[in-house]
Formats: sequence, structure tokens, C-alpha cells
Amino acid sequence: MILNERIAILTPKVFLVPYSEHHVPTYNDWMQDEELQNATSSEPLTLEQEYEMQRSWRQDADKLTFIACITPPALYEPEDNVKISEEHDSPENMLGDVNLFLSEDDEEEEESTGDRRLGGIIGEVEIMIARKDLQGNGYGKRILLAFLWYISSSLDGIVAEYCSNHRGISGQGYLKFLRVKIGGKNTRSIRLFESVGFQKISDKVNYFGELELRWVISEKDSAQLAQLQGTVLKCVEYSLRKQI
Repeated sequence: MILNERIAILTPKVFLVPYSEHHVPTYNDWMQDEELQNATSSEPLTLEQEYEMQRSWRQDADKLTFIACITPPALYEPEDNVKISEEHDSPENMLGDVNLFLSEDDEEEEESTGDRRLGGIIGEVEIMIARKDLQGNGYGKRILLAFLWYISSSLDGIVAEYCSNHRGISGQGYLKFLRVKIGGKNTRSIRLFESVGFQKISDKVNYFGELELRWVISEKDSAQLAQLQGTVLKCVEYSLRKQI
């Protein structure tokens, strides 16, 4: 999405920045790991393919992506004029990523005079802590809460960009719910999403051995998400050098 091209989400422990070209080499290195490939159902890409993927994630209106980083102690300040730049999200500070993939709710598609009318939109959430040395330290919950806070507070912009870039679709769209699909034996991830408000739609796994959890999110959830985070979340300017 273009929506978050110059936006960072800042908390005292973690911050989120848009996935940019200077992140690609580190991200590509991460994704050569077989455990991460299996966890994310991904295939290893060449560096050039990863650059192409990054450009797609930046431009496609159905993908909202952030790189998650550790917040340097001096970065989180009470002043409102804090800016984040490439000096802050260097490889040693990068943790992983968090994504939202949007799609139409097929059950709500209607045929009318040959045009498809868009109603409910479904958002699928994915989160990855790529740094194995930092897994299990609570970063996943902090990242997820910051990401959900941004989605909740930016619902109108997210839906508007999605709808305006899908030709042949008319009508007013809305984000019906967020969902996540997790392997039934991955109790750590299940507990993580349940801790921020997601609920299982069934205790039985699907054909692929996954459980689906959902959350109906709205703008009013922003305050609750900030409360769960236990601190003030900030949406600040992200300064980026000219891309390659």
C-alpha cells in the first residue's frame, strides 16, 4: 500500500516502518532459513526476486506491510516532532515483519447490471519474528498490538485505497473482520492472537491442520489496543532517501 509509505509506528520497545528497498538484503537473508520458510509457507527467492517482491508489496493496494525493529533507547521521546529514518532501522535493529492481506468476502459479492459490488473485505494478518535470538521475549505481542492499532486508526484510508485500485468493483467497502490461520499445534501463536482479542471460530482444525481466529475490528478499538500496549503509541514521519 501507498498509505503507509512515509509513516512509522513508534513505541518504547518496538517500532514499525514501511518495507523499503534498503531492508531487502537482510530480509532475503532471513528467508533462506528453512524454519522460516516452513513457518511462513514461503519459497526462497533470489535477491533480485526479493526486490521485485518488495516493490509489489509497496504498490499493491491489497497488501499493508511493515518491518518491525527494536527501538533504540534515545529514539522514543515525549516530544511530538520525533522522526524516524534509515539510520534507525539498520539491520542490527530489524526484528521481522507484520502484514495485512486484503481480499473480497466472496459470500457478499452480488451481480447487478454486470458490475460486481464490493461489500465486506477480509483482512488476513501475518507476523514473523525472524531473529531467533529474540524470539520468546514478548516482541511479537508488542508488534502485533502496534500493527492492530494502526489498522484500527486508519480503517478509512486502508479501505479507500483497496477499493479505488480494484477495477470493476463498485459500492462502499468495509473491513468485515481480521483473521489469522495458525497450525493447530502452534500453541504459542494461538495464545498470542487470543491475548489481543482474536477468537477461534472452531476448536477443530481445517483440512490443512489449521485453526482460524477472527477479530471484528473498528476505529473505537484504538484506545483499547493502546491500553493493552501499556504505553503511548505514536504515528510519526518516516524519512526515506530516494529509492534505487
